[in-house]
Amino acid sequence: MVIMTEVFAYINGINICYKKYGKGYPVILVSGFSGTKEGWIAQIGALSERFNVITFDNRSSGKSDHPNEPITMQMFANDLKGLMDFLQIDGAHLIGQSLGGMIIQQFTLNYPKYVNKLVLMNTTYSAKWIHDILIKQTSENLNKSNGPPEEAFWELSKFLYHQKFRRQMKANPKKKFFNLFSVEDLIKIDNDKRVSAQDLINQAHSLLDFNSFSRLNKIKNPVLLIASSNDVLIPLSFMKEMNEVIPNSILKIIDKAGHMVNLSNAPEVNKTILEFLNK
Repeated sequence: MVIMTEVFAYINGINICYKKYGKGYPVILVSGFSGTKEGWIAQIGALSERFNVITFDNRSSGKSDHPNEPITMQMFANDLKGLMDFLQIDGAHLIGQSLGGMIIQQFTLNYPKYVNKLVLMNTTYSAKWIHDILIKQTSENLNKSNGPPEEAFWELSKFLYHQKFRRQMKANPKKKFFNLFSVEDLIKIDNDKRVSAQDLINQAHSLLDFNSFSRLNKIKNPVLLIASSNDVLIPLSFMKEMNEVIPNSILKIIDKAGHMVNLSNAPEVNKTILEFLNK
């Protein structure tokens, strides 16, 4: 696996931090709410064996700039377009989890010629209803960040992982799940996000005016929807509805999984994605 060190692209008046792995056709991974490029720890290795994988920190997350202004979904999409232009990429497969899935929906509707295949993971077509919940949960989590980072991780994990996987993680925080990551690795990733309460408010603003449902039938690209049976943040019903209206879409439901299915069920998720991209 060829690894490039962290680099920055000046885009839309801010610096975006990104990394590249492997060689081949571009695959761009777009993170969820407050997430960073390190959150794709379980996908990078598998995907970079066949593709040129690009990960980046959204604005107001990680090592990208954190301008103090409300963010819209269009701004997130424009940052992705700016990064592709910076890297001289005129076509790519896009994979987005949660908020990242909303960003790539917006991107595809605006810039369809730049998109080949889409993977939408545990996401939705409208999230205004979740705005206040996210602010409350993540802000409370930040308030605990002055204490042991483990405490904040385990509190948030109630909403992100299926109880079966949480039990496995608690039983052995040092265990390398699937030889990819340990709980200690995930705690470090969370601790390095560099997000403030204001960053969370600014990011969550993007959820208030986003509703793609009436436009989903315009997405003609091949689309893989990956959903979890037990996602308490974004119910499975949303992804079933998306599957019904996106013309060229298939739905894969992962049983006994929560919101962060890309971590808890990494081998199954990676296999599903690779089969879809390699068709």
